[in-house]
Amino acid sequence: MIEPTRLIVVRHGQTAWNVDTRIQGHLDIPLDVTGRWQAARLGEALAHEPVGAIYASDLSRAWDTALAIAAPLGLDVQPDLLLRERGFGTFEGRTFADIERTTPEEALRWRRRDPEFAPEGGESLVRFRQRILDAVETTAARHQGQLVVLVAHGGVMDVLYRAATRQELQAPRTWQLGNAAINRILWTPQGFSLIGWNDTAHLATAPRDEVSS
Repeated sequence: MIEPTRLIVVRHGQTAWNVDTRIQGHLDIPLDVTGRWQAARLGEALAHEPVGAIYASDLSRAWDTALAIAAPLGLDVQPDLLLRERGFGTFEGRTFADIERTTPEEALRWRRRDPEFAPEGGESLVRFRQRILDAVETTAARHQGQLVVLVAHGGVMDVLYRAATRQELQAPRTWQLGNAAINRILWTPQGFSLIGWNDTAHLATAPRDEVSS
C-alpha cells in the first residue's frame, strides 16, 4: 500500500522587487527586512511539525527562507535547482508597467497566459509547469508517508495550486500566492490534492520598524 506524502509548500519571504512589481525570475534577489521577519515567523510556526525533509530553490530568497524553517527543526536544507522560479529571460529585472509600455504584444500574450509564449531567453508556461511537476512528484515519491517542506517561488505555488485543484494553465488566477504563507497539499501516484492554502495566521502581527521599536 502506497502512503501519501504530505507537502507544505511555501513561497519565499518578501523582497524589495516584490514590492516594486519587478520580475525576478532566475535573478538572485535577497529577502528584504520584512522578508527576513516573515521567514523567522514561518520557522516559529512550523517548529513543531513532524517534518522529515526540507527542499528549496537555490536562489537566496527561497534558500534563506528555508534556512529559517530548518533551524528550529534541526534539519538541513537540500537544494533543488528545479524548484527555481520560471525563467523570464529578457523580462527579468523589469516592471510589469515597463513591459506593457515597450513590448505591448508580448505583454498581452503574457497577460492572457498563452501557454506557449516564452519571453526571449525564458520559459513557456507549458515547459515551466512540466519542470515543476516532475521535480515535486519525484521528491514526493521519495518521501512517501512523510511530511516534506518545499520552499520556492510564486510561480511554483501557482503551478502546484492548479495541479491540486485541476485548473488549466489559462484559468484566471483567483487565489493568493502570499509571501511566506503556509500551503498544504497531498501527493499520491494519482496526483495532488489541496488540503489548505495561504495560511498567514503566523504573519498577523506586523513587524515593528526602527521608529516604533
